[in-house]
Amino acid sequence: MNNQHGKILYEKNSHEKLRPASVTKIMTLLLIMEALEKNEITLDMSVPCSENASSMGGSQIWLDSRESLTVEEMLKAICVVSANDCTVAMAEFIAGSEEIFVQKMNDKAKELGMADTTFKNCHGIDEDGHFTSSFDIALMSRELLNKYPNVTKYTTIWMDTLRDGKSQLVNTNKLIRTYEGATGLKTGSTSLALYNLSASATRNNLSLIAVVLRAPTPKLRFSEAKLLLDYGFTTYSYKVLAKQNDFVQNIPIKKGVEKNIDIVYENDIGIVINKNNNKEVTQEITINENISAPIRKNDILGESNYYLDDEKIASVNLVASKDIDKINFYNTFESILINWITLLKI
Repeated sequence: MNNQHGKILYEKNSHEKLRPASVTKIMTLLLIMEALEKNEITLDMSVPCSENASSMGGSQIWLDSRESLTVEEMLKAICVVSANDCTVAMAEFIAGSEEIFVQKMNDKAKELGMADTTFKNCHGIDEDGHFTSSFDIALMSRELLNKYPNVTKYTTIWMDTLRDGKSQLVNTNKLIRTYEGATGLKTGSTSLALYNLSASATRNNLSLIAVVLRAPTPKLRFSEAKLLLDYGFTTYSYKVLAKQNDFVQNIPIKKGVEKNIDIVYENDIGIVINKNNNKEVTQEITINENISAPIRKNDILGESNYYLDDEKIASVNLVASKDIDKINFYNTFESILINWITLLKI
């Protein structure tokens, strides 16, 4: 999947419902980052460890119920070594209980259109009814990376330490060290789920997500993800069509203190294109009719559409570059006065 637009570049059995193991934690991380964005928690907050969290087993850093770590330390442990104890501690810290947190996970999954997914826990240890699909994992991976790109500060850590150097962290995602442009994202494995991976990477402005589920060996999940990413980078490129706030044209306006205004692109716009496609992308600009003041900065005044083979492939709003007030007696008088004073000086 292309990260920027969600375009599927290759898929096989993408909606088959399977056990995700610790790839589950992508949704947990999404909710943690969301809580940080809303200032419900901060990176330096101290997070306690309950008896429940310390008893998780599986991948862990052996949290003691008498100790606490900061939110940032918890994030490192979850992203780098997939710590189940830290995952549950964070779920309890944010929502009050793991059960309430898991409901938030399922609510977010529904919001994102993850129709193949039901979460039963926040960590991914095998549990009946806990399943998802490679397509849904790509969806939540894309949401995490697009909405909270600073999560890669943690998912790209290869080695680190906690507890004043006493706890060593080595990333379970080996592609971080070996694959050019790797940005994450999450591994997972259990005896029933086998070996899973959501791998993300960016090269030359093209961002990709490759999801592999139920690989029989750890080596194969990495090699298959690498094949998928290689295919994407070899076959496709990202073409920038416009940059946010770039000038488009100067247009006339009615009843304004100024007679014209510059319009600019509302945001960045680009497309994923097959490298073998030699046809040119064409642009069509449409300006709204009868544009009159007052105009506020970022008001939508038109649209730029892009076509390939006569098919519309992208569009972006064209917006006002600044405020322009409506002409009235007071600003007309002020303008006349300024002009009069200027003439006197001459």
